[in-house]
Amino acid sequence: MPKTASCLVIFGAFGDLAQRKLFPSLYYLQQNKLLDDDFQIIALARRNESDASFRALVSKSLQGFIPKGMHEAKVETQLLKCITFIKLNFLEEAEYPALHATLKTQMSGGVIYYFATAATLYAPVCDLLSGSGCLDKKSRVVVEKPIGYNLKSSKVINDALANHFKESQIFRIDHYLGKETVQNLLALRFANSLFESQWHHKHISHVEITVAETVGIEGRWDYFDRAGQMRDMMQSHLLQLLCLIAMDPPNNLSADTIRDEKVKVLKALAFFPEEKFEPFIVRGQYQAGVVENQKVPAYLDESGAVANSTTGTFISVKAEIQNWRWQGVPFYLRTGKRLPEKITQIVVHFKPTAHFIFDADQQQSASNKLIIRIQPDEGISLQIMSKDSGLEKGMRLKQSPLDISFYQVGQHIPDAYERLIWEVIKGEQSMFVRRDEVEAAWVWCDHLMDLLARSDGVPKPYNSGSWGPVESNELMARDGRAWHE
Repeated sequence: MPKTASCLVIFGAFGDLAQRKLFPSLYYLQQNKLLDDDFQIIALARRNESDASFRALVSKSLQGFIPKGMHEAKVETQLLKCITFIKLNFLEEAEYPALHATLKTQMSGGVIYYFATAATLYAPVCDLLSGSGCLDKKSRVVVEKPIGYNLKSSKVINDALANHFKESQIFRIDHYLGKETVQNLLALRFANSLFESQWHHKHISHVEITVAETVGIEGRWDYFDRAGQMRDMMQSHLLQLLCLIAMDPPNNLSADTIRDEKVKVLKALAFFPEEKFEPFIVRGQYQAGVVENQKVPAYLDESGAVANSTTGTFISVKAEIQNWRWQGVPFYLRTGKRLPEKITQIVVHFKPTAHFIFDADQQQSASNKLIIRIQPDEGISLQIMSKDSGLEKGMRLKQSPLDISFYQVGQHIPDAYERLIWEVIKGEQSMFVRRDEVEAAWVWCDHLMDLLARSDGVPKPYNSGSWGPVESNELMARDGRAWHE
C-alpha cells in the first residue's frame, strides 16, 4: 500500500457529514499543504449537478464552517479545483462503468472510498465497485459507526466488507479517536512516569467518563429510536475512551499493537449479575424542560415521535474490568441528550494518602483528581491539595488546579475528521477500530441490552436541562461518591 493515496471518492457528497465535516477537513489539509498537487476528490450523489454547481455548494459550506480568520480564498480555490462531481445512483449497476472510467488514471496511486451513507448500502456498493473494476489491492474503504445494531448485524456488515477488502484496507471511524485530547491520552499515560506508575488499583479509587449533549434527536427520530443512546454513544465513543484509559502499555505505537491492548480491555469487561443488575444500570428518557434558556419538548413529543416508545436517551453504568490492573476499581459511565451542557470528560480519582495528618473533617475531600477535558475546551487539569492562604486559616487545605489547555486564542486545533482523513490518506490505522474491537464491544453491549429488555422496559424520566434521572446519582451515592460536575 502506498504511503499516501491519490484520490478520495465520497459516496453521499450532499449529506450533512460531507458538507459539515469532510470538505472543511479537506480544506485544512490543503491549507497545510498535506494534499499532493495531483490529489483528486470525486463527489458522488444521485442529483444532477455540474462540477461548477457542486463546487459552488462546497464553497458555501466552507465559508459557513471555516472561521473567517482561517479562511483563505487561494486555499479554497486550490481545493475546489480538485473536485469532480459524478451523478451516480448507488444501486444502479449500469452507472458504475462511468465511475471506473474517471478513476482509471487514479487507481495506481490508491483510491479511498468514503461511505458517508447508511450502513445498509455498504454491501451492495462494495459488490458494484468490485464488479465494475473499481477495486484493487491499493483501495481503501472508510465506514462510519454504528457498525450494526448488535453483534449479529455487525458481523453481516463486517463480512460484506471483508468480501472485498483486507482488514488493512478497512478504516472504521469513531471520530472521538481523532480528537486532540484523546490522542494526548497516550502521551499523558505512557510518557509520564508520574502517572503511569500510579495507574492501577493501588492508587486509583474510581474513574468517571461522561459524554453529555445538550441537543435532542435533531430530527433523526427514525434512526435514533432504533438505536437509542446505548448504541449511538455507549457502544462506540464511551467504550473507546474506556479502552484508552484502561489498557496496558503497548509494546510500541503500531496500529495493531495498540488495538490488541484495547481488545483485551473489552474482553475483560465484567458481565452484570442477571438477577440483580438494577443497581449497576440506569436508563432514562428526557421530558420537557429548559436547555440553554430554551424550552424544549419531551422525547415523545419530538417531531415524528411514536407514542409510548421506551427508547433510552440517557444511560449510566457502573462497569468493572476483571484484570490485575483494575481489580476493584469501578468505572462509572454516563451519556445522555438534553443535559445542561455539552461536555466530554474523564475524571480519574486517586486514592487519598494512607496516613492523613491534617484535620479529620478534611479527609473526605483530600484526594487528587485528574480531569481530562475532551470537549469543548480540550485540556487536562490535575486537582492537587494545597494550604489555604491566610494567617487565620492554620493548616486548612484547598483544592488547586494545575491546568493545561490545548487551545490558544487564534490557534486552529485540528478537527477529529481532519486528522482521521489524513491518517486514511497515509494508510495509518492506529486511530481506527478493528473488527474484533467492534465485535467485542457488541458482546458486552448486547448483554447489557438483553438485561434491560428482560426488565420492565420503561426508562426513568428526567427533565431536559438536568443531569439525568435521580437514579443515576444514586448509582454513585450507594458507593459514597458523586459525579464530578
